[in-house]
Amino acid sequence: MRWKWIAVAAIVGAIALITIAVLVVRARRWDATLMTLQGAVIRRDADPQRELPVADALIVATRGTTTITAHSDASGYFKIKFPEVIWPGQTISLSFRHANYRPMDVNLKMEFRSMMRRLYIAALEPEPSAVQKAGTSKPALAVSNIRVRYTENFQTDEDVGSAVRTFQVVNHGNIPCHREAPCSPDGTWKAARGSISLDAGVGNVFRNVRVSCIAGPCPFTRIDMGDSKPPSRTLDVSALDWSDTATFLLEAQVVHTTIGSSVRHSYPVIFDRTLNFTVPPTQEGVSLEAEINGAPMVFPLGPDLYLSWATCTARIADAEKSTAYRCELKPGYRF
Repeated sequence: MRWKWIAVAAIVGAIALITIAVLVVRARRWDATLMTLQGAVIRRDADPQRELPVADALIVATRGTTTITAHSDASGYFKIKFPEVIWPGQTISLSFRHANYRPMDVNLKMEFRSMMRRLYIAALEPEPSAVQKAGTSKPALAVSNIRVRYTENFQTDEDVGSAVRTFQVVNHGNIPCHREAPCSPDGTWKAARGSISLDAGVGNVFRNVRVSCIAGPCPFTRIDMGDSKPPSRTLDVSALDWSDTATFLLEAQVVHTTIGSSVRHSYPVIFDRTLNFTVPPTQEGVSLEAEINGAPMVFPLGPDLYLSWATCTARIADAEKSTAYRCELKPGYRF
């Protein structure tokens, strides 16, 4: 009977140890992934095309006496890092504030399963615009016929000639190497090395470089381009010959590289009171051409992205480094 009680106690103890081990492992995993909350702040709207990112929203995360603040970027993205471990069952309070949107408060209760992998989307309700609050005593100015204008830089190559040169490597075949460099690749025969160097000139580069053996025992030669990697201004080519004298031909195209520019135009996409457009990474001098109540005007965006009739933000849109712009009308204007 005593042995039965001992067996039961051993089983209970084993179960307890396994449970503790599982909890410790899960706690460690939790500790490793619990430090960050991330998500996006967007405008609440029944139409998904009008759920625009909300930039510069203030996000405040509170747990106990710990308070962390962050701001959303131009795409609405935010990230909050906690300086301490937050355990399952504890609650984090999130508040979202923006001058043009109604306040939003959320309480998040931490759980085990993928809690910290979740992406939190805060959809803020827009505040009535100043125009709506003031009534319709003054008609809104119409912004129409909008066109994006920018300068794009590009590289052009002008063919200015070609380079043709021959060079020889003088050698006598069937002479043992005796480990006196240079030798044939297998170390058997004495070899000789010859080279040639070319300079394309200021502002020019070599392209389509071709080097070939044209006379002599070509099967027993090897061509080495060294560090010359066209397009480049200089060429340094050498050849190894481990038989009789061989002749080599070097040919290359010489081009002159210049930077050109041209004015490009595109048209933005407009949703409600917001226009969106992108420009390539090689652009310069982005501006908007528009008519304000029928009067044509040009509005340079500049580094501050200032427009008298809209509030603009810019962000890198993709791996190609394109820039995405978003401009939202200020009160008193309409599309």
